[in-house]
Amino acid sequence: MTKSKQLAGLLLLTSALVFPAAAMAQDTGLQDAETADETTLADTAAPQEPEDEFEEPDISIPGGEIIVTGRRTRDVARSSAQVVSVLSAEEIARTGEGDIAGALGRVTGLSVVGNGNVYVRGLGDRYSLALLNGLPLPSPQPLSRVVPLDIFPTNVVASSLVQKTYSANFPGEFGGGVINLTTRAVPEESFVKFSAGISGDTETTFSNGLDCYGSDYDWSGFDDGTRDVPPALQNFFDSGLRIGDPAIDQQEIVKQLGNPNLVLVQKIGSIRPNFSGGVTAGTAFDVGADGRLGIIGTASLSNKLRTKVITSQNPYTQDLQLDRDSRNFVTDNRILANAMLGFGLELGEHKFRWTNLFIRDTLKQASLGFGELLLDGDSLITQNTGWYERQLFDTQIVSELEFGDLSIDLRGGYAQTQRKAPYEYEFVYVRTNQDNQDTGDIHINVLDRQRGSASVAFSELTEDLYYGGIDVSYPLTDWLSATAGYAYTDTSRFSERRQFLIDGDNIPPGVGALRPDLLLGDAVIEYYNIGLSEPTQTDPAFQADLQIQAAYAKANIVPLFGVSLDVGVRYEDAKQTVATVQRFDQPFVSLANTALNNDYFLPGGTLTWEISDTLQVRASASKTIARPQFRELIFQPYTDPDNQRQYIGNPALTDTRLTNAEARVEYYFDRGSRISVAGFYKDLESPIEPYVSIGADTSFTTRFANAPGAQLYGAEVEFQLTKGLYDWGGWFDSKQIVLVTNYTYTQSELNVDAGDTTRIFTAGVGAIDSDADLFFNDGDPLTGQSDHLVNMQLSLEDEDILQQFTVLVNYASERVTRRGTAGLPDIVEDPGFTLDFVARQQLKLFKQPLELKFEARNIFGRGNFEYQSTGSERIEINSYDVGTSFSFSVSAEF
Repeated sequence: MTKSKQLAGLLLLTSALVFPAAAMAQDTGLQDAETADETTLADTAAPQEPEDEFEEPDISIPGGEIIVTGRRTRDVARSSAQVVSVLSAEEIARTGEGDIAGALGRVTGLSVVGNGNVYVRGLGDRYSLALLNGLPLPSPQPLSRVVPLDIFPTNVVASSLVQKTYSANFPGEFGGGVINLTTRAVPEESFVKFSAGISGDTETTFSNGLDCYGSDYDWSGFDDGTRDVPPALQNFFDSGLRIGDPAIDQQEIVKQLGNPNLVLVQKIGSIRPNFSGGVTAGTAFDVGADGRLGIIGTASLSNKLRTKVITSQNPYTQDLQLDRDSRNFVTDNRILANAMLGFGLELGEHKFRWTNLFIRDTLKQASLGFGELLLDGDSLITQNTGWYERQLFDTQIVSELEFGDLSIDLRGGYAQTQRKAPYEYEFVYVRTNQDNQDTGDIHINVLDRQRGSASVAFSELTEDLYYGGIDVSYPLTDWLSATAGYAYTDTSRFSERRQFLIDGDNIPPGVGALRPDLLLGDAVIEYYNIGLSEPTQTDPAFQADLQIQAAYAKANIVPLFGVSLDVGVRYEDAKQTVATVQRFDQPFVSLANTALNNDYFLPGGTLTWEISDTLQVRASASKTIARPQFRELIFQPYTDPDNQRQYIGNPALTDTRLTNAEARVEYYFDRGSRISVAGFYKDLESPIEPYVSIGADTSFTTRFANAPGAQLYGAEVEFQLTKGLYDWGGWFDSKQIVLVTNYTYTQSELNVDAGDTTRIFTAGVGAIDSDADLFFNDGDPLTGQSDHLVNMQLSLEDEDILQQFTVLVNYASERVTRRGTAGLPDIVEDPGFTLDFVARQQLKLFKQPLELKFEARNIFGRGNFEYQSTGSERIEINSYDVGTSFSFSVSAEF
């Protein structure tokens, strides 16, 4: 019997065991758990004092269910049938974070890696599912099918729900958990809110930096046309010819590539502070006899600068003897623009939500790297410039219809993401340090790839996502309610990257000493016959598609007072393909194609027992999957500008299957106060792990492969205390303290036995079976998994006016980012300890209330450390000082 069938049988057996008790529940006249707000289970059992009610956060999820127990409490985390954490708008504001990824980093078991990738319980971002109002989101990242959550500003989010136990109403790609963002809907009353802020950090602001002029509108994140593909190059793209064909005028193309505004890097003597601003407005009015229409809109723009001095080293032996030692001076200018327009309509019991969201995230980057090739004795200066546009547009309609006991949810929409990276330039100047050479003491670039080189790349990605679904819920009896649903998603991604090497012909050293914009001057191009070659012409473009049809059925069973069982099964049929797109009249034969066609039955269930008014326990089990992300399948080079890592995909990857189990005890001892302890376990079949391969120049390229198997297990402790200080008297009469702290302990290990294999893709050969122990070591932890995660928030708040002072602590222990191969140790990141402080205060200016906010982040200046170590030797892969950042903002609501 398969594990899936065993688990499904276990869930059915659990249902059968509790079914006899359902008759007793029916005899007592208990109400259905989902309709118990008016007549609760507790009311039918014995009179008691009603619990304090909390403001219920706005949550929109598939199936529309969140409150399932009979308690009168509005605490969603307590009353949900699943293990969830909910950040309301108030809790998000308390963290002071500007984007939702930063706020989620405070949730138990969650950590943020890189820019906006949220890891749940040490599982990588591929195991995290992000939804907006219960609907999927496409990603503007080439490397990920999961949208990076740092592009979502907190001002558009009404709540964020993290569910860590699987239920069948969510998609089956549920490894660590699902993150559902609910946008703001119908406001209580009309308002207009303006905000503005400035910020800076000790490593960047008023210090030296780099810049490349670009275009006149770069400050806004939008290009004015300067970075459009030049006409000669566009004609080449449209021709179907290869760059080496006689009909192609290479020199004319190179002439149009040498715009000094895009090539020349300049030193900035004193970098300005960051700035941000935004406006949010909403109104609501009555419609008909029992209707209310709300309209809400928001728009904001932030422009931030960050300078990093990165130490990057490359080994050539297993004991980490160095071949290259580099210091890279990088200045990033990140511009985030967003706008949302939402309409909410309430007609009696029916609710409709139409949300339109636009987000544009632009990174402008300039860098100079100074490196030493220790084996050859050469010194290098490497100049890089880049402009990376990420854009998301999403329109969706959600209808929640109530016809007596029958509930029908309809969801549908369309989303598109785009990423453009035109003119990714790299220039390398070489100094040989040879006394017997006339120019051995100067850096030159003669474009021969021995003593200097230059390249430029153009890449573009477009992903379209169509989705729709229907969920129907009905209480069959007083103790049993059922929900069934259907969901369809169609994702289509087109990705193209064209890179060109700029080649010279006997350029003398004196000319090679020219700066990049002069080196690509028209006279030099013509006289020295500078031309182009294209290393990406084998597989320049890919089309990736994923179609999923899913149906599910689930039931919430209340066999007796205080006990509920949420159980269901989901069926998913998925077709995932990746194929090369031919760009030439005479194409190469490519083997870099993928076709996965799988279907799954995915059962899941959670049993909740409310032992008393303050104590409850939960147990859950499920089967879920994780599919390869598009970028992990595409055999096309890609460099992440955030960390300068180079990636290439593996078309031979397969799905990962997970078995999940969890048990939890929750104790609620006062209003807003609780403690919970949980243990969890996951078994992973064929997990996808990144590993590094070493090129001829000892540079690292990150690739991907399926490990044979892995286990992950751990425990969580969460404590929250809210205590009034009115007993202290005086200034403390209206004050309260809020303490929220959590700790997650996680262990994982890969399972690699003798004879295990993994499929690796090689250019010109295709997919081959290789020994798994060449890439993975038995017992090694999963990538991205920290043994220890600690979060703490301590707030002093006023209950009458807006006044909050919050100290935030975060700690994450070391985690592997990429597997080492060929005997090299793994690459490890050490996030360490960070301390933040946020203060919010309301005051009045000319009778107008204002909200002031001050933030101090990374107060102790914890740096970024990513390294390889043998124990006795350590080299830095991507390490730099981060510094302490400060920000001040003011907002006014009318």
